[in-house]
Amino acid sequence: MKQLVNELYPQAVMIRVVLDNLATHTKGALYEAFNPAEARRLAQKLEFHFTPKHGSWLNAIELEFAALTKQALDHRIPNREELERVVGVYEQVRNTHARAIQWKFGAEAARTKLHRLYPPT
Repeated sequence: MKQLVNELYPQAVMIRVVLDNLATHTKGALYEAFNPAEARRLAQKLEFHFTPKHGSWLNAIELEFAALTKQALDHRIPNREELERVVGVYEQVRNTHARAIQWKFGAEAARTKLHRLYPPT
């Protein structure tokens, strides 16, 4: 988080960070890692948004973002136009060679494991 604030986006007024619900992903963790003044300075520039607790479908999105980062965003991109071009080329290649996701957690498994959330049919 300190790198986001100090190095990657030093001019940003607010940085919105999307996180999973891991217990350490809190502003309170900043106070455990830094002195109070530094933690407060960082916390004031960060806005946390959390993914749903039962969002296993997000794993597919996380995998895609990881692939995008490694395969297309592994170098400095000087401006927005170049970013759009690089991501566009990446998107075309990925769509041309698309692979289906094999879901293994279906409705019946959800009804068993998450019985409070999924009523029986």
